[in-house]
Amino acid sequence: MEATGKNSGEQDFRSTFRLRRVLIPVAIGMLAAGWLLWRDLAKERFEHVGAGLGDHAWVDANGNHLPDLADAAEFMPSAHGEYKRMSARETLRSINWTWHSTCWILLAVIATAFRDLGYIYRIRVLSDGHLSWRQSFNVTFLWEFASALTPSVVGGSGIAMFIIGREGIALGRATAIVLVTALMDELFYVIMVPIVFFAVGMKHLFPEELNNAFWGLPVQTIFWVGYGFIVLLVAIIFYSVFFRPRAFKLTLLTVFKLPFLRRWRPQVVKVGDDIAITSTELKGKPKRFWAKAFAATCFSWASRFLVINLIAAAFFAVDDHLLLYARQLIMWVILLISPTPGGSGVAEIAFAGFFRDLLPAVGYIGAIVILWRLLSYYLYLFMGAVVLPRWWRKTSSNG
Repeated sequence: MEATGKNSGEQDFRSTFRLRRVLIPVAIGMLAAGWLLWRDLAKERFEHVGAGLGDHAWVDANGNHLPDLADAAEFMPSAHGEYKRMSARETLRSINWTWHSTCWILLAVIATAFRDLGYIYRIRVLSDGHLSWRQSFNVTFLWEFASALTPSVVGGSGIAMFIIGREGIALGRATAIVLVTALMDELFYVIMVPIVFFAVGMKHLFPEELNNAFWGLPVQTIFWVGYGFIVLLVAIIFYSVFFRPRAFKLTLLTVFKLPFLRRWRPQVVKVGDDIAITSTELKGKPKRFWAKAFAATCFSWASRFLVINLIAAAFFAVDDHLLLYARQLIMWVILLISPTPGGSGVAEIAFAGFFRDLLPAVGYIGAIVILWRLLSYYLYLFMGAVVLPRWWRKTSSNG
């Protein structure tokens, strides 16, 4: 009996020790994510509160015809101004929460969950079932976590390949999963834009207030350059993967022999290898495989773009949900080329510019932005902090 008790106590000690090794990194990660959230909630910006209700007036100091709500130089004290300086925390406190608004926010949370569920299912399909539901969950949230910590223009694809590889997937298949995931995301966008243009029309999609607001260029020009690049990228990857992978690699190597491009040749070699590996992995896949993967992609992205509509509906009746939904596709290109992690800063300015004329209660824009960022950005910081330590230990043990 004494020996049994001793063994039991030893097991309890080891179990506790292992638990601490997981909980300590989780606590550190949660504190870091919490600090980032607290810092952003404490940031002050100028909120539109209505004519004569504020203490500042907008003066358009930078001449871009768009209020930069975070720039103090854009506003001057005024006894009868339309703007008031408030922290994000104060903005949230000023909201009159009702059961109606709570229900819409819960629907926004459900739409976010649907988005992630679609991603999880797609990863499982693309792995041919080699990744379990739990593994697919880990890969999805760690991938989103990596994307939240890197500039949008960089993305988390390189890290995603490493994550999938640690789950026991061979390099060739991991490369194929990441590349096809990116291809399907872009393909959804390429297909959706013409549908939206046909349904809504182009007249109201590009707010004039945003002209010259980003990098001194008209927003329509930025969109068409971005959309054209995405179409070209999809066409090249599709042709290279499914038709001529070796020819694509040889073409790249030939082009990057030029003196001014030679420094990037090693990276280009890897791109060519990735395309060839992906092509080999995907040969002979049935139509059902592609149909399930692309259906999951459409489900995820449709849910993703629905979140802002649902948050806005929590505060007031939206007159044109379709236009609000369509504008998000235009805004997504701006966020895609953002040089900041998770699109921070650019996302807030773009949001105010794209949706200002569609939201009747202008003073709620700040609150909507905060709630949107909580579901689209901070959620993945917190989830990543929880998932990463245990996943790292488990995959290390498996290795």
